[in-house]
Amino acid sequence: MKILLTFFALLATLRAQDFSNVEIQTLHVQGSVYMLVGGGGNVTVQTGNDGVLLVDTNFAQLAPKIMAAIRKLSAGPVRYVVLTHVHADHTGGTEALVKLGATPAAPAPALLVAHINVLNRMVTPLPGDPAVPQALWPLDTYSTPFKDFFFNNEAVMVTHLPNAHTDGDSIVFFRRSDVLSVGDVFEPDLYPFIDLARGGSVQGLIDGLNKILEIAVPAKYQEGGTLVIPGHGRLCDEADVVEFRDMVTIIRDRVQDLIKQGKTLDQVKAAKPSRDYDTQYAAPGSFVTPDAFVESVYRSLKK
Repeated sequence: MKILLTFFALLATLRAQDFSNVEIQTLHVQGSVYMLVGGGGNVTVQTGNDGVLLVDTNFAQLAPKIMAAIRKLSAGPVRYVVLTHVHADHTGGTEALVKLGATPAAPAPALLVAHINVLNRMVTPLPGDPAVPQALWPLDTYSTPFKDFFFNNEAVMVTHLPNAHTDGDSIVFFRRSDVLSVGDVFEPDLYPFIDLARGGSVQGLIDGLNKILEIAVPAKYQEGGTLVIPGHGRLCDEADVVEFRDMVTIIRDRVQDLIKQGKTLDQVKAAKPSRDYDTQYAAPGSFVTPDAFVESVYRSLKK
């Protein structure tokens, strides 16, 4: 599939790029949670007396810079790494950050947490995919709807979103801090990438976004309250997710109507069912173009 090939071409380009000039920016979100931005996917950091918890790990080449940013927040050991999904821009730095995050007082490696489908995708890559080093495999997996534990004086809720961006997506809710880290299920101001080859679907994506909205609670005038760390891009709140969910739902409905009329993929693209959203979600150089998003919705619905 053209979209899939383009995605891996992009990842190969990103892995090969020069990361020497990338700067890691740190943003205090609220409570004990921080957001690290730069290079690949956003990294969520929770700190406290128990140590450090990470959600996603960016690219391996950026691990020293990411650890330097973490050490400005905490000298404690990295005890948990939660992976939101399988893609390399969110998992590549795992091995390095686990090693860099060990301390003499806590030499044991961090627990790598993910849905079992992430492990399955790493153990058995798709044909043509590179092998994933065993050091990146999550061994603290779950196959139930959610996994929870207590760390740094707050409940951490890890919830599976079936067949959304992929078939192994997790979102992580820090209950006391009131922060959600959601991976690539939500990226503000960009059309989503639905990884059909790895179990993603447009309906699963919408269901996942509705789950985020079920957990998030806004503050005054629908702003603030629960804050949402996306897979890429700026810090958000519930209102941003509502707009994104509505966009995906409306385009899904338009494509579904065209399919019911017997339109082919080329005819659906020509009808431009995303046209009134393109100015907001199709920035210059975006990985997922309007046509690519419409095609992924079409192929998902045709399945």
